[in-house]
Amino acid sequence: MSDQPFAVTSLFQLSIGDHTLGSFTSCDGLGCAMDVEERAEGGENGRIRHLPTRLRYTNVVLGRPLNHQTTLVWAWLQLQVIEPVRMPGQLVALGPDRRPLVRWMLDGVLPVRWSGPSFTTEGTSQPARETLEIAHDGFLEVTA
Repeated sequence: MSDQPFAVTSLFQLSIGDHTLGSFTSCDGLGCAMDVEERAEGGENGRIRHLPTRLRYTNVVLGRPLNHQTTLVWAWLQLQVIEPVRMPGQLVALGPDRRPLVRWMLDGVLPVRWSGPSFTTEGTSQPARETLEIAHDGFLEVTA
């Protein structure tokens, strides 16, 4: 067993440019995939070569219970409506002790979608949640 910290129940802090958007309780879609082109070579009937073409980065979807930090997201979104500007972003996974585990520096972050809570008085009592989806052009740096 390693004595290194690992994420069990993490929080994720997000900042974009000079805008601190707060902590989120869920993070999905942080990843990338290599596009591969298949090439069959003449005389090589037993194999197909796979050639890398480009790396694609998936959108990141962050979620949290509705709180006062929602106003931070809304202020950033309003600036993006007026003048969309791609800015570097930083996503930090915090461990159970709230200390940083991994930091992803993202290139060219833009908002894709924000959705607020659904309000209902029926069924179980659940906290109102918000989600923020962002697109980015890749990872500038990943550090521990």
